[in-house]
Amino acid sequence: MTTAERLRAEGEARGEAKGRVNALVELLTIKFGTIPAGITDAIHTADPAEVRTWTTRVLTATTLDDIFA
Repeated sequence: MTTAERLRAEGEARGEAKGRVNALVELLTIKFGTIPAGITDAIHTADPAEVRTWTTRVLTATTLDDIFA
């Protein structure tokens, strides 16, 4: 893999992760209204696997605690 290919792959991964974070914040806002800053901060600093887990939990959650517990 060339340096250019590696850099492109890293950029794509960062972009995908940012998109997942933005989607999660949007879904939570639609479902629960204003999201506490602490939760928003946690989402923005979480690793991508955790963001995926939380996003999946939005489907069945009735409270924010159901997602982040």
